[in-house]
Amino acid sequence: MAFLTLVRHGQSIYNLENRFTGSLDVELTALGKEEALHAGLKLKGFHYDAAYTSMLKRAQESLEIILRELDQTNIPVTKNSALDERRYGSLQGLNKADTIKKYGAAQVELWRRSYAVRPPDGESLEDTYNRTIPYYKSEIEPKLKAKQNILIVAHGNSLRALMMYLDAIDPQAIAKIDLPTGIPRQYILDDNLNILSATYL
Repeated sequence: MAFLTLVRHGQSIYNLENRFTGSLDVELTALGKEEALHAGLKLKGFHYDAAYTSMLKRAQESLEIILRELDQTNIPVTKNSALDERRYGSLQGLNKADTIKKYGAAQVELWRRSYAVRPPDGESLEDTYNRTIPYYKSEIEPKLKAKQNILIVAHGNSLRALMMYLDAIDPQAIAKIDLPTGIPRQYILDDNLNILSATYL
């Protein structure tokens, strides 16, 4: 048996400003740091063998805060772009409300929530799935099968892709699912990686 914990990074500056962030490398806000700290508090008592994060500093800093709170800063940490946030292309940096005024709410909703539709010059959730899941299968599943406990701190869309895979969520249903920032989602897995439980802590 092993457990896998997913945590979406704390609030970023662009989250606060209601901007499309995507692959832009923005900082956490003070609240975002607090959210990461509270995630660490919720995970007290759990021991991790390894942690994974993206190449973006808002996820990396969230992971650092969590590991400090757990007093587990000595575990192996792997950073990989497969776990990066989905790229929003030419929408990156734009205010979401202004974008709705320009393109209409239905179009922006389609870009944000659809599984297969790409924003201009960006990635769809399907594209994100197709880079995140192969990495998870090759790099992380073997460790879970070896009964190692794994912590992943990443982004709303790379983690939604992981949830699609883990929870067998279809492309229609995933449109309605959003991960809150800083709230750990804990999977307990049997030796064959069947899910025994999946809960937000």
